[in-house]
Amino acid sequence: MQAAPVPFDPVATLRVVERWLSEAAERNLDLVVFPEAFIGGYPKGSAFGGVVGDRTTAGRDEFARYWNGAVEVPGPVTDRLSELAADARTHLVIGVVEREYGTLYCTVLFFSDTGAFLGKRRKLMPTGAERMIWGFGDGSTLEVHPTKLGRLGAVICWENLMPATRMAMYAQGIELYCAPTADSRESHHATMRHIAMEGRCFVLAANQCLRTGDFPLDHPTPYGDDPEQLISRGGSSIIGPLGEVLAGPVLDQEALLTADLDMALIPRARYDFDPVGHYARPDIFRLHVDTTVRRAVQTNDSLSASPSADLPTTFTSSRATPDDTTDMPILAQRYPGSLGHRP
Repeated sequence: MQAAPVPFDPVATLRVVERWLSEAAERNLDLVVFPEAFIGGYPKGSAFGGVVGDRTTAGRDEFARYWNGAVEVPGPVTDRLSELAADARTHLVIGVVEREYGTLYCTVLFFSDTGAFLGKRRKLMPTGAERMIWGFGDGSTLEVHPTKLGRLGAVICWENLMPATRMAMYAQGIELYCAPTADSRESHHATMRHIAMEGRCFVLAANQCLRTGDFPLDHPTPYGDDPEQLISRGGSSIIGPLGEVLAGPVLDQEALLTADLDMALIPRARYDFDPVGHYARPDIFRLHVDTTVRRAVQTNDSLSASPSADLPTTFTSSRATPDDTTDMPILAQRYPGSLGHRP
């Protein structure tokens, strides 16, 4: 999905989501992926009054506005998204700006086609000035969700340049690799093709098509006064497990990109390459993934009630010896028929 939200206004953006999901329902789509920070907004070009050693009063006011436009998870916005996914009978993956007390996170939410909330993914590594406004996610949300479509997960924007993050997703058998982003450059498209080939999975990349006029008139911007000035060109695409481009990239316009995904192509693609299986060398290279919740303050109760209490602290290879608890796994997979338009 390549579209423009209403920055800082989650209620108005929910109406945008509803409109696009209605179109998706008319096309009988099984899965819809929205861009990074779609609800809450990606404040491209904003400085938030921050320089090394100082913050301005105007910048604090700007951050407060951004904070007020973020969403709590769970909360009223997630409840509405659940309803919209159920109404459209589609799996929904959507980027939001999540608010937890005084900290904002760049987060992706997952919903089933019945409206069930499957989970969330917090961005591990905000890029550049994003670190002034977004917190850092921990490994507890680095999950892949089993669905009737296939194993569904998300890696956000420049996280896709982090080899360890990709390997952690491959180790969980990801098949539908969603890549919400704010990067519209050609180099990002090349990255998406590489990941599809490397992970032998389908990659669904979604970016906003955003203009200056999509922001409030009083929002400070370095892009001038022309409301038609593009500040995010899009570049969304769908890539097959051998790197073939199935849709896109689309630039400079809103678009609902679609493709029929034949899940039977995945085992065919992994015949000669599996980065965490027969093409791995755990005797030489190892990756440890910590999936525990990391909080600044933990009580005895919070340790036992942790959302990830039943998640493994490492991914373990089925070929590992008792001491090899940090190897990547060799996962048995199920491959459903095809994914795309419902009959």
